[in-house]
Amino acid sequence: MTGSFGTSRTLRTAAKVLPEHARAHNRSLVLQTLFHQGAMSRADLARETGLTRVTMSDLVAELIDDGYVAERGAREAKGPGKPAILVDLDRAGHRIVGLDLSRSDRFLGAVLTLDGEIVARHDVPVPENPADILDTVVQLTRDLVADAHAPVLGVGVGTPGIVDDQGTVLTAPNFGWTGVDLEGILRTAVGLPVLVANDANAAVLAEYTFGGARDDVMLVRVGRGVGSGLLSAGQPMRGSRFAAGEIGHVTVGTDGGPVCVCGKVGCLEAWLSDPSLRRALAEPGAERSAVLQGAGERLGIALAPVVGALDLAEIVLSGPEELLAGPLAEATAETLRARSLAQFHDGVRVRMTEQGEDIVLRGAAVMVLSGQLGVS
Repeated sequence: MTGSFGTSRTLRTAAKVLPEHARAHNRSLVLQTLFHQGAMSRADLARETGLTRVTMSDLVAELIDDGYVAERGAREAKGPGKPAILVDLDRAGHRIVGLDLSRSDRFLGAVLTLDGEIVARHDVPVPENPADILDTVVQLTRDLVADAHAPVLGVGVGTPGIVDDQGTVLTAPNFGWTGVDLEGILRTAVGLPVLVANDANAAVLAEYTFGGARDDVMLVRVGRGVGSGLLSAGQPMRGSRFAAGEIGHVTVGTDGGPVCVCGKVGCLEAWLSDPSLRRALAEPGAERSAVLQGAGERLGIALAPVVGALDLAEIVLSGPEELLAGPLAEATAETLRARSLAQFHDGVRVRMTEQGEDIVLRGAAVMVLSGQLGVS
C-alpha cells in the first residue's frame, strides 16, 4: 500500500505527481477528504484539497457516474443566494468482503460498508484436515460475495503467516501452506479484486483508520500465537522479507522459561500467547496477577528496543481483554519505561484496542479501500 492513512494526513508521498498519474491522485484525494470529513459542497472540497473549482466539478461528476459519490441535497441556507448542494461518499453504494483466518476454531467473514460497518456475518469451523482449508476459504468467500446485495469493491483477507506484496502466503505452518497464491486463487474464484495480508498487519490498519491510532504505532496481536503490525510515519512496515513484526519467537528469557512450540526456550510466544497464558493460570497455586505481570514484563522486554529504534508513540494490544488489560498491560508499560530513554519514551502509551474481535475484518476493509480507492 502506498501513502499515509487518516484525517489531515498526506495521501501520497510528497514527490511530484506526473500528469498521467494526476487524475488518479486527485480522485483519491477527493474520496479521502469525503471519507474522513463527511458531506460538503464542491466549493468546500476545492478549498480543502487545493484543487480548482473546475477540476473539482469534473472530478465529482466522474465519481458520481462511477457510483462512489452521491449528492445529498442542499445545505441549509444561511443567507441570500442559492444554497450549495452537498456531496458525500456513497457509503452504502458498494460493499467490501472481509475475511479473518487468524482464529484457531473458526474462520470469520463479513460484508462491510465503505465505512467499515458490518452488515452481514458468516463463519465456518476450521477444518481438521489442513488439506481442506483452502477449499473452505474459497467457499466462504463465494458465500460472502453472494450475500453482499450491492456491487463488491473487493475482497480483503487477514491470514496468519508471512505474506508477500503479491498476496502469496510464503509460509503458514498451522495451515501447512508454503507459497500459496491466496490472492490469485480467490481472485479467480470470485472475479473480484483481492488483497491479502498478515492478520496483524491488517489489524493495525483498522486501528489507524477507525481507532484513532497515532502515525507511529505498533499493534501486538495475541491469540494462538503472537505477532504485530507496524506503522511508521503512517506507512505500513513489511520488511525486506515481509516478516516485520514477527516478534513471537524473539527470545525474551535467558533465565530459562517455557519451551516454545518452535522448540526454542524463552520465546515471547511461550509466555504471552493465549494458550500459554491460560495454561500458566491453570497451574496449581498460580497467582493470577503474578502470571499476567510476568507475561507483561516479557512483552516489555521485547518491545523496548523496537520503541527505541522506531520512536513509536503507542503500543496497542489486541486479543482477549480479560488477559491483556490490567496487570499485563501495566507491567508492559512499566518495563518499557524502565528499559528505554525516559526523556523521550516515558509518554509511550500502552492500551487495548476498542475494535474488539472485528479488528481484522475491518482492517481487511481498509486494505480494499486503500487498494481500490486510495482511501484509508
